Amino acid sequence: MRRWVMALWAVVWGLAPMPAANAASLDITAVFAPDSANPHRNEFKNTTGNRAFCGTFPAYCERLGIHSLSVPITFRSNAPILANHESPRQGAMFKVPSNWRTLQVTNTETGETSSLEVRIAGIGSTYILPKLVSEITEGGNHASLWVGGSWGWAAPSPCIYTGWNSYSGRGQNFFWITPEGDYTCAKKARFDIPQAFDYNYAGAGQLLFAYALRTPNPLQMSTGNYVGSLTYSIGPGQDFDMGDVMVANDSALTLNFNLEVQHTLKIEVPPGGNRVELIPQGGWQAWLSQGRKPTRLFRDQTFHLYASSRFKMALECQYGANANTCMLWEPNVGHAVPVNISVSLPHGLTDAEGQTVSRRPLRLDGIGTELFQPGFYVERKPATLHFEIAREHVEEMLGTSSRTYAGNVTVIWDSEV
Repeated sequence: MRRWVMALWAVVWGLAPMPAANAASLDITAVFAPDSANPHRNEFKNTTGNRAFCGTFPAYCERLGIHSLSVPITFRSNAPILANHESPRQGAMFKVPSNWRTLQVTNTETGETSSLEVRIAGIGSTYILPKLVSEITEGGNHASLWVGGSWGWAAPSPCIYTGWNSYSGRGQNFFWITPEGDYTCAKKARFDIPQAFDYNYAGAGQLLFAYALRTPNPLQMSTGNYVGSLTYSIGPGQDFDMGDVMVANDSALTLNFNLEVQHTLKIEVPPGGNRVELIPQGGWQAWLSQGRKPTRLFRDQTFHLYASSRFKMALECQYGANANTCMLWEPNVGHAVPVNISVSLPHGLTDAEGQTVSRRPLRLDGIGTELFQPGFYVERKPATLHFEIAREHVEEMLGTSSRTYAGNVTVIWDSEV
């Protein structure tokens, strides 16, 4: 919770799902903090880091808006892969959850929830043969082994080739982009591949995948950490489906998300700005020299506002009244008058209905100032507090022998909405 309080001395002189059992799991983190260099960029920054493919080709992945990770999951064939098999399920087949899925992330302090979307955007590994490819293909190479050519250079449609290609006599690295949709990407063998045929990245027991995120609007979220999990099933007919021959060493993959929101809510009051003197238009000279009664007493006090979060405004008074606003008190005659207080906020900030905020009354009951929200990061923009004593009360003041009306007025900016 960020709470800014501006205390003013007003005076008239002379008048804020758990992983599945035995599932492989990975943590994915992202942070939002307002950026003065890019105030209109209201996005989370992925802080997880990239492994394998996107670690090698960061510009390529940034252009696609994806990140890559590795997870300790391998696949091994439970039977030979026969040459020219009729069903994709009897060979090298990849079907991954490339459609968007939605999960709820929950603020660990407030319980507030937001929706996060994720999809698997790429898949890769190293396939490892049980013997040299030249032995399997009778003198050929990796391109000879598969219909359509090498995995590194010829991804099966609709998967997309990335150019990530390195190989040895028994294995080949591959990484394919998986477009959004309910698709299967399959490679057909031209020769029989005996057991055991493995997917095992670099022999290190890893599966590679890329993911894309659609994060919620951080400007509509409270400060704090939002956590949530999404579990994918692995196996024939499951979320990660590699066919009927390739068997995984795990049955599930859980992604644990933590979105951290770091908001700014800051008020800058100029030196002396917490002491507000209400005077007539043009000053007191017309009253003192010509006896012309002032019609109102007022003061516009400018302050600077930094805001990336929602907030509300409230009012507290040294002297309250039934008028739903603060009073100024003259102790010598025991007389009090109400002071009307309102606020004008800069461009980029609106109320709950999307309306601009100009001379919005600040009331003791808080009605009308329950929610202000930024459309982008507002950094050190001028705003105004307006103080005014209406004409009828000015006449009351002039009709007494009073000299000085004063009182403390506290204006509160509160991000706990």
